[in-house]
Amino acid sequence: MQGVDPAWLPDGAFRPIGTRRTLIRGAGPLVDTVHGEVAEACRRFGGRVVRDAGADAGADGTAYDLVLELTGPEGLGSEGFTCRRENGVTHVTAFGQTGLLYGLFHVVRLGERAFTQDRQKQAHRPAVALRMLDHWDNVAVHPVMGQVERGYAGGSLFWADGRARGELLGRVRAYGRLLAACGINAVAVNNVNVHAVEARLLTDRIGEVAAIADALRPYGIRVHLSVTFAAPMVLGGLPTADPLDEGVRDWWAQTTSRVYEAIPDFGGYVVKADSEGQPGPFAYGRSHADGANMLAAALTASDSGSAAGPGGTVHWRAFVYDHRQDWRDRTTDRARAAYDHFVPLDGQFAPNAVLQVKHGPMDFQVREPISPLIGAMPGTRLAVEVQATQEYTGQQRHVCWLGPMWSEALRFRADGESTVGELARGGLVAVSNVGDDPFWTGHPLAQANLYTFGRLAWQPDANPYGLLDEWIRLTYTPTRSEESARLEAGVYAVLSHSWRTYEKYTAPLGVGWMVQPGHHYGPSVDGYEYSPWGTYHFADRDGIGVDRSVATGTGFAGQYAKPWAEVYESPETCPDELLLFFHHMSYEHMLHSGKTVIQHIYDTHFEGVEEVEAALGVWASLVDLVDPARHARVTERFEEQLRSAREWRDQVNSYFFRKSGVADAHGRRIY
Repeated sequence: MQGVDPAWLPDGAFRPIGTRRTLIRGAGPLVDTVHGEVAEACRRFGGRVVRDAGADAGADGTAYDLVLELTGPEGLGSEGFTCRRENGVTHVTAFGQTGLLYGLFHVVRLGERAFTQDRQKQAHRPAVALRMLDHWDNVAVHPVMGQVERGYAGGSLFWADGRARGELLGRVRAYGRLLAACGINAVAVNNVNVHAVEARLLTDRIGEVAAIADALRPYGIRVHLSVTFAAPMVLGGLPTADPLDEGVRDWWAQTTSRVYEAIPDFGGYVVKADSEGQPGPFAYGRSHADGANMLAAALTASDSGSAAGPGGTVHWRAFVYDHRQDWRDRTTDRARAAYDHFVPLDGQFAPNAVLQVKHGPMDFQVREPISPLIGAMPGTRLAVEVQATQEYTGQQRHVCWLGPMWSEALRFRADGESTVGELARGGLVAVSNVGDDPFWTGHPLAQANLYTFGRLAWQPDANPYGLLDEWIRLTYTPTRSEESARLEAGVYAVLSHSWRTYEKYTAPLGVGWMVQPGHHYGPSVDGYEYSPWGTYHFADRDGIGVDRSVATGTGFAGQYAKPWAEVYESPETCPDELLLFFHHMSYEHMLHSGKTVIQHIYDTHFEGVEEVEAALGVWASLVDLVDPARHARVTERFEEQLRSAREWRDQVNSYFFRKSGVADAHGRRIY
């Protein structure tokens, strides 16, 4: 790990544990991991750790500062734990081994506070059972998408030169450590767009997946595999992939059984089917439920049901829409597609089939409404998917901490009663932002997105700004303790408003997609306007926006439950930040803010650039407090962000000035 930024687990994070006397009670492979973590901390910082001392521990007069014990109420499940401090002892108990590991990391997050004040016993358990990262990693370098599709942190952690990175599995184990530290418990190791090479991971190359699983298992991480729906034809030589064909079902059952022989705690499959050219059940006149249930049956029959964890699941992605749309057609609406496809299938999916739904109805834009599909399928297990890799939010060249956006989504009451976080019974999933870059995420500050996702997946109603504070304390340790407050305040100032800053200089009032086609970096206001992808803003001389009302538009607003359908239906009640997503409005329309649409566009794009300039100044002021290599990398990225923000400002403002003919009220230069 030398030369690799240790992300949010720097050496100093374990100092409070390493300088104390610790007793560990319990047996098992993850208890071994706990012991190894504490032993290493003691080796570095002093202290003592005793393992399995028995009921008479302390009889020799030893007074322990920290006790980590594998015992406790079953009601907290395998991942829950309790923590208390009394009579000078911090005590963590857990019923399951994974819970004991999470309990240790909880103490690490508390730092010195874990040992300086008494605290009553508190129970901790994850609100969401599955907290997963999807790696869009290609085994072989793809001619268009490269090693990692939408990857902005170098090559794959798992794959290089067409094979698993056997020589670097130590880094994979370190990655598992980082994920466990923030509560993530599952990883899909390959791209949802499964190419010919990746398809073979399911059969003759399953041993490579097993090696990755072995490296992640000590930290409680289960491996999942993306598979192609056409695998029986591609790999098995069958003439069909019809999910109701007995030969196809037998092939999947036998293949899945062999997967479990190699990986007994295998997590399951991730499937992108009938989407953007990927094969699926539509070719055989079958439904998505037919396809998902076939794979769910294979996983149920093959899973050993061992103590390694719950049974395998199939995560069936709901990202299904017409990507060959005629731009002249104003009736077809990409935003409607997932709801139209899947709501009629509610209640038809097997118990271990999970429908994986993007949190917005389009595709990870910086501002979208919540997908109406969430909350509309009470008889189906849903997983909610977000994007940690910043495809449409600066590609990890721009600072854009997404915690507030995700928190808004998870707190949204999609059915008028339950929050999105409560409705995500099938899990929370993020597209990974990690690669083989020395700083893990390319941009060192993008590590905050990975950490925040894990902690929100554990507790969806957590305060994201509190989690940001937590990450900063764990990651940035100044060389002089008296400078802690200045360093933490500076990093917080740079990150806390960065999502809204990015929104200001890119996407106005819910309109997205004004990006360069293909790679999606940088402005191109009409880049997708006449394309087949269904991502339009419909700007003309009179106004801008998409009419998605029931009364006069595509009817998308009517897919929502009350009261949201009524709120979004009218421009008078629709929130400003989503106005142009739901309505085509004139440039002179007065917003709730008191500004016209066109003046809002001008003002926010100027403000966004000014805020980037200010953030760069704050970061520059921390040069004496941050590791030189890390400070230099962030500075380099900030300079590119400022250049890009100015380009966004000038192109977007000029475009709409020329469309509308309305001058800026403040007389600023618009080209």
